Amino acid sequence: MSLVSRFYDALATRDWSVMGGCYHPEARFSDPVFGELTAEQVKAMWRMLLTSGTDLRVTYRVAQEDGDGGTVILDASYTFSRTGRRVHNHITAEMRFKDGLIIAHNDTFSFWRWSRQALGPAGLLLGWSPMLRNKVRASALAGLRKAMARS
Repeated sequence: MSLVSRFYDALATRDWSVMGGCYHPEARFSDPVFGELTAEQVKAMWRMLLTSGTDLRVTYRVAQEDGDGGTVILDASYTFSRTGRRVHNHITAEMRFKDGLIIAHNDTFSFWRWSRQALGPAGLLLGWSPMLRNKVRASALAGLRKAMARS
């Protein structure tokens, strides 16, 4: 099984431990909500997200993969825990590999589209703004720090 398939199959089955094992110790992750994370932080992020959420549904398609990296088109549906609102997020994931592990992982998606679903009217009106993005990021990172302190 390829590294990308192992990673996303683990996401689909909510196996944060397998996902964490796919990252290189020097890995970096980024997305519009959390921003830039280290390997330790991204492993904790997946653990936090997959143990706190209960209704995640994932489908993915490997668009490209070779020995250097891969690109995945991912659809994730879940309830955003802070608001109880349903989210369907369409994500493009780009990965680079080193030593058979993920060294760089960049998820891109429309923050405005995500915020309209996750936050409702506030996301609709302000989801385009750096102010709301910074507020959401600060909250996500605070939750991540708290989760890391507990484990």
